[in-house]
Amino acid sequence: MDDGLALHQVGVRFGGLTALDDVSLRVPPGRVVGVIGPNGAGKTTLFNVICGFVRPQTGSLTLDGRELRPRPHRLTRLGIARTLQGTGLFAGLTVLENVMAGATHTARAGFLPALLGLPGSDRDEARLRRHALDVLDGLGIAGHAAAAPGTLPFAVRQRVALARALAARPRLLLLDEPAGGLGAEDITALAELIRQLPRRAVDPCAVLLVEHHMDLVMDVCDELVVLDFGKVIAAGTPDQVRDDPAVTDAYLGAAVEESR
Repeated sequence: MDDGLALHQVGVRFGGLTALDDVSLRVPPGRVVGVIGPNGAGKTTLFNVICGFVRPQTGSLTLDGRELRPRPHRLTRLGIARTLQGTGLFAGLTVLENVMAGATHTARAGFLPALLGLPGSDRDEARLRRHALDVLDGLGIAGHAAAAPGTLPFAVRQRVALARALAARPRLLLLDEPAGGLGAEDITALAELIRQLPRRAVDPCAVLLVEHHMDLVMDVCDELVVLDFGKVIAAGTPDQVRDDPAVTDAYLGAAVEESR
């Protein structure tokens, strides 16, 4: 069986612009796969295809060997969760309530009735609360459960966003620039968290990581896929990709363009 997520020769065009050109990759269970490339390489489009925001004109997606046609509102039911650039937290909810919102699909009565304490929702609310606190505790931030996200340091808000995604018990976690805005010490802590995700005793998940911070990518990823102008120009282990001349050319070319 073809386990995990796979993209098969996916192509996306916006008018005359080719955003993805014959892109194939796999994210097997238990692995951290990174997608890197210069600005405009197609990384965000790739994520949007997986999440169902963009429909490819060519190619296909599969999940465990079965055809996948993702829709954004059904991702969590498929076992897929995504963090956003920045944090995307709900300012009007506490940290705990934000994380509870991540597990909405597991609530029989729904998150809003549980949050408002409507009849028939007591058991759901208690279960969601316990689960959310467990996830926060696992990330070392349970002490902030009652806080408003806007009052917390950015690095803590990033962990809250990660906790909200993990509350859905995903089999695949999509991380979109999680190191953005973090200092060196926080990036080191983030790297340790990402490495642990596929190997956790409870709710392990594969990870697809898009990130500009190359030290983090090289440190945590089992495999890398490099995009340039929408095409895969290299794939393999971090060591293999680091030594690939095509990757060096792509990044040096981007640096030259930015310096003009």
